[in-house]
Amino acid sequence: MGGAELTAIVILAAAFILDLLIGDPRWIPHPVIGMGKAIKKLEAWIRRSFQPGNLKRAGVLLPVLVAGGSLVITWALLKLLSLIHPWLAWAAEVVLIATTIAVKGLKDAGLEVYRHLKKGDLPAARNSLGMIVGRETSHLDEPEIVRGTVETVAENIVDAVISPLLYALIGGAPLAMAYRAVNTLDSMVGYKNEKYIHLGWASARLDDIANWIPARLTALLLKLSALILRMDYQRAFRMVRRDARKHPSPNSGFPESAVAGALGIRLGGMNVYHGVSSFRAYMGDATRPMEARDIRLTNRLLLTVSVLFVVLALLVVWGAGGTLWT
Repeated sequence: MGGAELTAIVILAAAFILDLLIGDPRWIPHPVIGMGKAIKKLEAWIRRSFQPGNLKRAGVLLPVLVAGGSLVITWALLKLLSLIHPWLAWAAEVVLIATTIAVKGLKDAGLEVYRHLKKGDLPAARNSLGMIVGRETSHLDEPEIVRGTVETVAENIVDAVISPLLYALIGGAPLAMAYRAVNTLDSMVGYKNEKYIHLGWASARLDDIANWIPARLTALLLKLSALILRMDYQRAFRMVRRDARKHPSPNSGFPESAVAGALGIRLGGMNVYHGVSSFRAYMGDATRPMEARDIRLTNRLLLTVSVLFVVLALLVVWGAGGTLWT
């Protein structure tokens, strides 16, 4: 194995392990915070500089400037650090890639809800769920709290784990950071409401495109993970084929339907957003009632999928001779 090949493997694996161990400590400034501030300032500038009729055209500037800027800034930082010492650049790349993934954060968020449910503390469980979903949670009973948690963990396997790892595999920290910028843009401006229907359309479309392949890859990895964990992998495959495209998102239905099939539960149903009820298409069949342990089972799928992807990624880098981004 060549030195460049070994470097690529070590960096990707180390970033994944670093996230598993420490996640995103609050005392360390996170790049997404900087991206959020930049997006707000750019939005304000665009609204001042462009007439309302030109907002759709101006909306293209947001992903170009934010995602493109994130890529260039990250590349330049790593290049500068490499001139000082290669090990400094490698260490920075590990840390930067780790900030783009959130296996530990996603797992811990689900476990927090689970622990409250096991204690019978529904108000605390509702509050914890409300921190990670957009729907109203104050009225939810235990099965609906479980549903919201499982849906959120399942959906975020794509954009919090597989997508950033895939882009890190292809283009290292610069491309992974550009992806995280795209995802942050979508979460801030990618809404089909009156305020963002024009300004945010390009950001939302780019996020859909960026997650298209990772979402489908995630569904395949979830089926394999279900097999490894002795869950219903055959039902997982059937539910993806039957239900994935019912989801309003072109991507979210793939991990959600796979998890629903693997667990033998039904996701989807009525949600309330800002006082407005919205029905989400059902995913999977209700072979049994949902219960708190489904959150832990979903976390097991999350961890297994993550490890599987990293192992496959390392094999790809090995096979490519380390030429992907080193």
